[in-house]
Amino acid sequence: MRLVVAATGASGAQLGRKVVEKLPEDVTGYLIVSDNAKTVLEHESYREFCDEDIAAPVASGSFPTDAMIIAPCSMNTLAKIACGIADNLTTRAAAVMIKERRPLLLAPRELPLSAIALENMLKLSRLGIIIAPPIIAYYSEHSSIEQMEDFIIGKWFDLLGIEHSLYKRWRIEES
Repeated sequence: MRLVVAATGASGAQLGRKVVEKLPEDVTGYLIVSDNAKTVLEHESYREFCDEDIAAPVASGSFPTDAMIIAPCSMNTLAKIACGIADNLTTRAAAVMIKERRPLLLAPRELPLSAIALENMLKLSRLGIIIAPPIIAYYSEHSSIEQMEDFIIGKWFDLLGIEHSLYKRWRIEES
């Protein structure tokens, strides 16, 4: 599987990096980092692209990728995607995912949410885009921020069909 991961906005940018770090070995990650989310990222399982590199392979529908996560997804990026604006590599790659009908997951981070942001999310959800904010689950019994982040990333992986063991699953009683 090939997964495009983009980190936009400064707050929560570590989640984008952690998504790539947590990928199973059989998943190849392609990381896009906006100027506001730039961090020195060194990991052998992904290739990093500058958000201005509109000629990067992930900007083309003919480059075979299986899914994309934008985590965190700034309200600016979400609005651009909702309006079809593809002015950087992140929004272009998202436009490719939409036109090729490939899974796209957006993890918007904002509190509170404005009516405009909610309308943009609704519009995108109706197009089949997965809207999955990084919201903690109190039932998952995490005792650290790292465990909380693993839970959130695990939920995103679940939504995209990526096998993982990032959190303890709800116990199913066998009869």
